[in-house]
Amino acid sequence: MGRGQLQGRVALITGGGEIGGAIARRFALEGAQIAVADIRAEAAEAVANDITAAGGKAIWFEADTSKPADCQRITAETVTAYGKLTTYVNTPAAVTPDSLVEDLPVEKWEEALAVNLTAAFLMSRQAIPAIRKAGGGTIVMVASQLGQIGVPLRAAYSTTKAALIQFTKCLAVDHAHDNIRANSISPGSIDTRRTLRRFGSREAANKVRGPYHLLGRTGQAHEIANGALFLASEESSFMTGADLLIDGGYLAFKGLQRPDGPSGTRAE
Repeated sequence: MGRGQLQGRVALITGGGEIGGAIARRFALEGAQIAVADIRAEAAEAVANDITAAGGKAIWFEADTSKPADCQRITAETVTAYGKLTTYVNTPAAVTPDSLVEDLPVEKWEEALAVNLTAAFLMSRQAIPAIRKAGGGTIVMVASQLGQIGVPLRAAYSTTKAALIQFTKCLAVDHAHDNIRANSISPGSIDTRRTLRRFGSREAANKVRGPYHLLGRTGQAHEIANGALFLASEESSFMTGADLLIDGGYLAFKGLQRPDGPSGTRAE
């Protein structure tokens, strides 16, 4: 059972995958009214159905948040449905293929920019005026620990996630006087369907990626949702412009975890 930490809040969450879905369900459990949007209608609908089946309030949208018209539409329809908007959470991410910059197709670079960065910009243009009108609220951007380090063959993804962290800081600076707090989360490797596709199985993904984390495992979507709840609630009332690292210790050391402790070299 929740503690009502988001009672009276209205949250618009873009991205209905494992992380976005986990955040939506967690927020609903804490009393928030939810709007969830995803480019895949079935993903958004499934999350909303789970919430309403559990007694919460949720609506869903099919939307591509890299398109200005979709951002305007889902924000307006959320406010129409619930009377206000107090919380915006951004989770969509496009992952480019492993590639040197010289070999990366321009369209893959542009896709990473559009989904990982421009979508957050376009949604913020719509969400901020609505949150301001509601008297203030919170913005949470889901970035990545890979936005804080150089990563072999991942220039597009790492660059856009680093930019998202910086963009969030700028929102915090520009809108503190509007009583809007903006923070980001940098997850480590999380157990999702995307990870499953990359490695073939969850067991294989955990075997390969787990040792890069001090805790010796990949993370779970609900662990990121707990961090998002903290940032969206009054528990973090003196926090803005920050990046919350939830990475199982990925960035804390340069090495691989062995059964007898960490080694000294990280092999990417």
